[in-house]
Amino acid sequence: MLARNAESLYWIGRYVERADDTSRILDVSVHQLLEDATVDPDAASRRLLTVLGIKPPDGADQFDVWSLTELVAYNKDNPSSIVSSVNSARENTRGAREVVSTEMWECLNAMWNAVAERQTYARTMGPHAFFSFVEERAAMFAGLADSTMSRDDGWRYLVLGRSVERVDMIVRLLLAHVGDKASSPGWVTVLRSAGAHDTYLRTYRGALDASRVVQFLLLDRLFPRSVFHALRQAESCLEQLENQPSVRVGARAEALRLLGQARSELEFLRPHDLLPDLPKRLAALQQTVRDVGEAVSLQYFHTAQWVAWTNTEVG
Repeated sequence: MLARNAESLYWIGRYVERADDTSRILDVSVHQLLEDATVDPDAASRRLLTVLGIKPPDGADQFDVWSLTELVAYNKDNPSSIVSSVNSARENTRGAREVVSTEMWECLNAMWNAVAERQTYARTMGPHAFFSFVEERAAMFAGLADSTMSRDDGWRYLVLGRSVERVDMIVRLLLAHVGDKASSPGWVTVLRSAGAHDTYLRTYRGALDASRVVQFLLLDRLFPRSVFHALRQAESCLEQLENQPSVRVGARAEALRLLGQARSELEFLRPHDLLPDLPKRLAALQQTVRDVGEAVSLQYFHTAQWVAWTNTEVG
């Protein structure tokens, strides 16, 4: 596969997942701001911006629901906004038309074309409709990719990007609540933002505490949005992309080594050892995501610069 197509598929996976996760997080946060008068809108908004890694614009005084939504959802100049993520996913798909299905392209293109109309409607009726639209389209895209793509290298790059982005977003969510009390309602917010609330309640029969929430989102082997599950899936994609005979010692590639190390540390971690070192562990996972992104780029997408030969003489 051409490096440019591989890179496009990787970033399509990341951008669609980013738009989906940001919509989920913002939907829950906006609902909380609108429903709970005891929550300070400015403090809650700035906390959310920290979670998403977005720097408040210069001169921003007080944030409310509307200014937060404008910045995180609609602002085209913010590369981490929902609209920017949708646009980037669409542009990468347009550039890789030969390796994605027609249905996938039409899904993202229709989504992009509808963004302006959905924004106008949301500014009048409330932002929930816009967030729901993005989440539904992201789910549709995932379903179309699942049902129309061969399980070849293209599929693996797409899933790799999605998995890496998913780890990053879940870790960011947890980092924002590491200081909360065990019984804080903020843990319900975390579960809802991760799309994990209903599954968590069924798994633990309604019992809610910080330890179980963190354990579920970090270590659960069956929940597809858990960090462990996403790491294992990304690791599996890289192992298949290597497609070489097994070596006798160590991992063959840096990205695979990083993912395997992070996955094994979680896999053999005792649950009661999770909370004491949680901030340090989450920070390490976040650094791993950055390092994996760089390693994947160097190994699979890096292209050498063109070299011009000059002043050559034939003897």
